[in-house]
Amino acid sequence: MMRGKRLNNYLVELAGGAILLLAMIFCLFPFLLMISSSLTSEASLIRDGYGLIPREFSLAAYEYLVKELGTIGHAYGITLLVTAVGGTASLVMTLLLGYVMARKTFPFRKFLTVYVLLTMLFNGGLVPTYLIYTQMFHIRDTLAALIVPNLLLSGFNVILVKNYFASTIPEEIYEAAELDADNELKIFWYVALPMSKPIVATVGLFTMLNYWNDWLNGLYYVNEPQLFSIQNLLNRILNDMNYLQSGEMMMDVGYVLPSMSIRMAIALISLLPVVLIFPIFQKYFVKGITFGAVKG
Repeated sequence: MMRGKRLNNYLVELAGGAILLLAMIFCLFPFLLMISSSLTSEASLIRDGYGLIPREFSLAAYEYLVKELGTIGHAYGITLLVTAVGGTASLVMTLLLGYVMARKTFPFRKFLTVYVLLTMLFNGGLVPTYLIYTQMFHIRDTLAALIVPNLLLSGFNVILVKNYFASTIPEEIYEAAELDADNELKIFWYVALPMSKPIVATVGLFTMLNYWNDWLNGLYYVNEPQLFSIQNLLNRILNDMNYLQSGEMMMDVGYVLPSMSIRMAIALISLLPVVLIFPIFQKYFVKGITFGAVKG
């Protein structure tokens, strides 16, 4: 009886491991396809299509990136700056607002909770938002245009933080801290924040990824090339290549631009920092999401 139960448990674990392995392969497949395509000649991609193994190995895409190293490096710098400044500001605002909403002694916490929830359900639309940012705040063609609109504060992240503070830190700890601390800021800094590393890492990762992958703000509010992020530069390169290719087809020119392999190469270098950073926060990620999703 015991042996049969152990065998069943072993089969269940084996099946679960096989399913997870299959899921991992499906997740890795697009990434491996992107690497292979960036190392394949343009002629082979047009003739044979995409494949996991390059049929005609070529570094033409990366040679192009080296030639454009100055422009790409500048775009990387803009992306890093925006991600660092915007992500830090957003994380601080989210933590402070979530902490205030979680404190039962704060009289307006229910009003703030409803207000934040409403921002998740309704918005003024693209045109009014664009007019406000460009004509009232005049952020067009500034770094603020890449930081403030749509990304600086997320109602979803605020609710996650609020629920985490409310469900994982007992009210007795706050009451004990009030005897030693003379203001709420000290309680937040010395008591709540050290006990909230999982949600800080989780929300910080969400925010940084949003800033790193954002290209809509640059599309709407930025026309100056010196302010392009790496995502906006990639988008501009793709549009330019599509335009040149359409012109070539109309003129029936025999030269083929290495557009597809360059797309994959630029996408790869823009993705690498995310791939390298994510494992560092992974141990906090599941815990932060689990506790933050619990109703406070």
